[in-house]
Amino acid sequence: MRPRDENKELLIRQKAIEMIVTDGLDGFSINKLAKAATVSPATIYIYYKDKDDLITRLCIGVASKMLEYSFEDFSPEMDFAEGLKVQWVNRMKYFINFPIEMEFIEIMRYTHYYEEVNKMLTVSFGSALGPFMERGIQKKQLVPLPFEVYWSIAFAPLYQLMKHHHQGNSYVNNKFELTEGIMMQTLELVLKALKP
Repeated sequence: MRPRDENKELLIRQKAIEMIVTDGLDGFSINKLAKAATVSPATIYIYYKDKDDLITRLCIGVASKMLEYSFEDFSPEMDFAEGLKVQWVNRMKYFINFPIEMEFIEIMRYTHYYEEVNKMLTVSFGSALGPFMERGIQKKQLVPLPFEVYWSIAFAPLYQLMKHHHQGNSYVNNKFELTEGIMMQTLELVLKALKP
């Protein structure tokens, strides 16, 4: 059995993410990946059991990195507005630094490969965002809402702005760039909507 090479494994992961974003899952195969990463298919099987294992582990890896960014400098003890701002700034930073990974996770979100990520997110969000929401409600900084409604109001506007930024335009403007000013203006509106 050949030894693992971290640089080779990183290259395989990067090429796989790029290929899935560019060609979709239907256009993705181990043979095409091997050619793109200039390795043999056998090399890929040193690191991954099969194509499904590779894609599942890619999903978990990208989502874990995104979570790590999202919760940097965040504490469930924070006041609601401050904690939500920290998460928005972190998510925007992740998106700006890793646009391909962000696009990859959006593609994967609606596939069976995302099931393991959902399990991980349930634990992470339950332990961090559950207490954060409860504290916000207790301090009368957040209107009581089901988590799904909260999530839709709290984060969907940011993700939509990120999509417009990535596309470089919006439905009415030929050019759009997500700036910190636009992000903060939108966050203020979201906070108003979530206050009791």
